[in-house]
Amino acid sequence: MPRSIRAAMLPLLLVAALVGCTAPTGEPTPATTATANSADNDAPRTEMAAGIASVVESAMEDMHLKAVLVEVRIGDETVISEAFGESMTEVPATADMHFRNGAVAFSYISNLLLQYVDDGTLSLDDTIDEWVPELPESDKVTLLMLTNQTTGYPDFEQNADWLAAYNADPFHLFTYEERIDYAFSTPLQFEPGTNWSYAHTNFMILGHILEKVAGRPLDEQIQDKVLTPMGLTETAAYTTSFIPEPVLHAFSSERRQALGVPAGAAFTEESSFWNPAWGTPIGLAQTTTISDMASTAVAIGTGELLSDESFHAMTDSKLIGFGEKLPACEPSCFTQVDAYNYGLGVVRSGEWILQNPLLSGYSAAEAYLPAQEISIAVANTFEPEAFDCNGIYDNTADALFRLIAAHVVPEHAPPTAPPREPEC
Repeated sequence: MPRSIRAAMLPLLLVAALVGCTAPTGEPTPATTATANSADNDAPRTEMAAGIASVVESAMEDMHLKAVLVEVRIGDETVISEAFGESMTEVPATADMHFRNGAVAFSYISNLLLQYVDDGTLSLDDTIDEWVPELPESDKVTLLMLTNQTTGYPDFEQNADWLAAYNADPFHLFTYEERIDYAFSTPLQFEPGTNWSYAHTNFMILGHILEKVAGRPLDEQIQDKVLTPMGLTETAAYTTSFIPEPVLHAFSSERRQALGVPAGAAFTEESSFWNPAWGTPIGLAQTTTISDMASTAVAIGTGELLSDESFHAMTDSKLIGFGEKLPACEPSCFTQVDAYNYGLGVVRSGEWILQNPLLSGYSAAEAYLPAQEISIAVANTFEPEAFDCNGIYDNTADALFRLIAAHVVPEHAPPTAPPREPEC
């Protein structure tokens, strides 16, 4: 299964053996007691911060994690912002390290779209034939369908030829035209608006349209209208494999089968500098820090840049009960449930609003609980034991976010499900 499809389908992942580590009950510790310091791991921790650290340390052992970055905030106060483990051998991870943020960019582009809806430039009901008439069913597909994944457009990442090309050269920068050609080399999965299926193709097209709407590059629009207003000073897009220093290095085994590495042979390779410009719209292959991830959770989860109507359009659970598995779109189509339902570029899981990227040996999650003003951001890399014999690995940052949430605010813990059964 393609890596980002697994990221979409695994927000329910929980390592059941760790449930016992999430003990405390009752209301969160008052935020005014927070003193944990990301720059100094010897700084005194509050009781809650110490509990979070214990959850992280247990998860690192059980999930085979090389490094974990975590930041938890309650209201305006930071409970903990800390790094655990190593970026590379004998190079400690630090909380200011940069890493790939993948699908978090989907929440940024959705926010940009909704700002144009708020100022009257666009409507979510606009059909896309005004900008991309060459695409199938463009007179039926709307901006809303692109953003909530109901177009029926095939995901180029599920295309066998694209996957082979990626595995042959993970440093290649796939153009918009290349990705679109891969996507539409196969028929539509279903009639627009009749089902739900996770497809990177939708956001590729949305980014292309927003460039035409504004007449300027997408990365410039996102910087001016989203990142800067949110105060995200360490989040930026690059067309190359560049990551600003300091770097959280990643390691992966996902090319094992493509390279013909025998199942019993030890195999990982550094994946930090694989070009990530394949799964996000052109101009949105970004790097970030754990603090910017926590700030993103707050900004998206409160709708600080949007009207109330657009905020609810983005984050409300409107698709529960919608969608079904079909042979044409499996494994990326399924019925939306309370534990996982898609908004506009964000995921709802119970009361939590989140995104949970998984790519190139990086796992991450950022989530916000509006009722308690709690934000949680987690990023991690992997030890070799985290990969199964086919090189498949789980979205452990999402699982870890859920364990931390259950510790911090157990009465509002996000839904969980049994862990994935290994394929081998």
